[in-house]
Amino acid sequence: MNSTEQIQGTKARKRVAIQGVAGCFHDAAAREYFASRGMEVDTVEYDTFPALFEALRYDASLMGIVAIENTIAGSLLANHELLRASEHRIVGEWKKRISHVLCALPGTTVEDVQEVNSHPMALMQCEQWLHQHPSMKVVEYFDTAGSARDISQKRMQGHAAICGDYASELYGLDILAHGIETNKRNFTRFLILADPTSIDENGPAALDVNKASLMFTLPHNKGALSAVLAILSFYDMNLSKIQSTPIVGREWEYRFYIDVTFDNIVRYHQAVEAVRPLINDFKILGEYCAVENPQQ
Repeated sequence: MNSTEQIQGTKARKRVAIQGVAGCFHDAAAREYFASRGMEVDTVEYDTFPALFEALRYDASLMGIVAIENTIAGSLLANHELLRASEHRIVGEWKKRISHVLCALPGTTVEDVQEVNSHPMALMQCEQWLHQHPSMKVVEYFDTAGSARDISQKRMQGHAAICGDYASELYGLDILAHGIETNKRNFTRFLILADPTSIDENGPAALDVNKASLMFTLPHNKGALSAVLAILSFYDMNLSKIQSTPIVGREWEYRFYIDVTFDNIVRYHQAVEAVRPLINDFKILGEYCAVENPQQ
């Protein structure tokens, strides 16, 4: 911890941009990530991911947290492109299990609930539980935590929200049912972003780095991708993810986003130098420390 961040023994604080309202899964993941590093956060809310990245562009002191993939929904391709266009770098990652609760105003019972509000994705993920309660009208909302906030602030009797337990606690709601998601193996991976000028402050020590996210394009030649993968394998790089996205205006050409993990930082740098002659538009999106998969 830097001395400038430590005031009379209090924890260091970070300003972190999130997509969504207080209590959302981005908010909860940000707090968990920084708490694991002995820090607290002040979250700054943005309605959309483009708005979040725009704010990061103009405020070097602001960090960000962005969902990049989910074990059920897959990769968030739009966020890959926003990350590519941004100058911010990945300095960490966090994996969070997405578990939903049903919550309502204190004193409400399951039998009292006439309407359930939540984001369409959360409603879909809890479809089986909702089918078991056909008397509840299901109404889509812009945000999981936002539905909990409005029920609390507007004192909406007979309404319940589907959200995370952190949101229910934050807005003072009673949890009527825990773990109502259909698939219990629902996890989201979040990326922690920082301005390049603050990498030394916010990123890991160079010798602790064991994961990197890279982006590149390839010439339209036979075997171009397999040649790159062969070199990475030769240098003992473990390819933990590969994602392609089409390049707008260049039909049938693609950008590749890959994550590699490694045990030796020197071998990683050698691998990068070895593949550079074979690829185009190369960009290191971030070098950071891998985190373990969360507990079930």
